[in-house]
Amino acid sequence: MSDTINKATQPISTTHEETDPQNRDQRKNFNYLSLRKTHIRHKGEKFSYLSGLKRHMKTHTGEKPFSCKECDKSFSFLPDLKAHMRTHTGEKPFSCKECDKSFSYLSALKTHIRIHTGEKPFPCTKCKKTFNQTSSLKSHMRTHTNEKPFSCKHCDKCFRSVFSVKTHMRTHTGDKPFSCIECGKSFCFNSFLKTHMRTHTGEKPFCCKECDKCFRHVSHLKAHMRTHTGEKPFSCEECDTRFRFLSGLKSHTRNYTGEKILSCLECDKSFSYSTCLKSHMRTHRGDRPFSCKQCDKCFRHHTAD
Repeated sequence: MSDTINKATQPISTTHEETDPQNRDQRKNFNYLSLRKTHIRHKGEKFSYLSGLKRHMKTHTGEKPFSCKECDKSFSFLPDLKAHMRTHTGEKPFSCKECDKSFSYLSALKTHIRIHTGEKPFPCTKCKKTFNQTSSLKSHMRTHTNEKPFSCKHCDKCFRSVFSVKTHMRTHTGDKPFSCIECGKSFCFNSFLKTHMRTHTGEKPFCCKECDKCFRHVSHLKAHMRTHTGEKPFSCEECDTRFRFLSGLKSHTRNYTGEKILSCLECDKSFSYSTCLKSHMRTHRGDRPFSCKQCDKCFRHHTAD
C-alpha cells in the first residue's frame, strides 16, 4: 500500500483552502514545510495529512484491522469499532434534550431530533412525500417500483424494508416484546399494544364526521362509515347478497356450509349464529326476557309457539 500512496501523492499549492475530511472544522493553513509536503492529492480527493490518505486507502483495499472481541465483525477504522462496541455494552451516550431518549450513535440522535423539529430533508422524486431519514425514503421508493428485496426465511412473503421483515418474523417465532403495564398482556407489535391500551384508558380517538360516534380502532371507524355511505364491499360467492361487514358475510356463508362454530358450554349443542346460542343459553339459565303486554306471561324467545 506504501507504493500506492507514494505514487498517488504530489505537493499542491498552499494557497488553496479546504476542510480536512477527518476534521471538517480545521482549515488548511500551513506554517511548516513538513505540513505542506503532506498536503496531498489522491485521484481528485485531497488530504491534509498522510494519515488521512492511509485511512482513506482502506476503502479501496478493504482492509479491516480492528476486530470486535464480542462478535466476528471487523472495521476499517478504530472509531467505528468503538461505536460498534456500544451495541454490546448498551452504552447510549447521546441524549435528546427534548425527551428522555438516548442513543448509541450521534447519527441516530440527529435523525431522532427531526421528530421534534419536523424536519424532513429527504424528498421523494416520484411524489410529494418527504422523510426524516434516508432509510425511510429508500423504503418508500419501493412503493413506486414495487420492489420487495427482503424475504422471510419461514414463508414466501417478501417485504420492502428490513424492519418489516423483522416485525413479520414475530408471527413465526411467537415473540411478543410489547407488554401492557396494566394487565400483563403481550403483543407482537407496538401498534397492537397502543390499540390495546385504549381498553384501559377508554380513549376513542377515531370519530365519525357524520355522527357523534367515536371508536378505538381506525378499522372500526371505516366499517362504521359504511352505515352512512351504504357501501357493501363483501359479496357472497353462492348468491348475490352483499354485506357491509366481513362478519356478516361469514355468518351468511354458514347457511351454505352448515358450519356450527359456536358451542354451548353447558351441553354438546352447537350453533351457526351467536343469536341462536344466546337464545339457547336461556334454557339453561331459565331466563324469560320477553313479556306479554296483555298478560303477565314471559317467554325465552321473542317469537314463542
